[in-house]
Amino acid sequence: MAHKKRKAPPAASPAASSADKPATLKDLLNPDVLAKLKATGDELKATEEKRKEDARKQAEEARKAEQKRLENDFGHLLEQSGMDWRKFK
Repeated sequence: MAHKKRKAPPAASPAASSADKPATLKDLLNPDVLAKLKATGDELKATEEKRKEDARKQAEEARKAEQKRLENDFGHLLEQSGMDWRKFK
């Protein structure tokens, strides 16, 4: 059985739909207050980025320090060595 195609209701004009929408907080706020809020948000984002970058650098430095410590550890170097020392006897 064939299904009947349903017609979509005609769309209202864009001007009519914007008039029907309730006012948003952005529309109600003073532009100065809105600018201050945006500046604060941008500042918080920049602070968060800086914190993440500092944490990444600290983790990188810790990894390098651990690698340097392991390079000076003869036992670790001997375990990591892939050479078959019996060949050189």
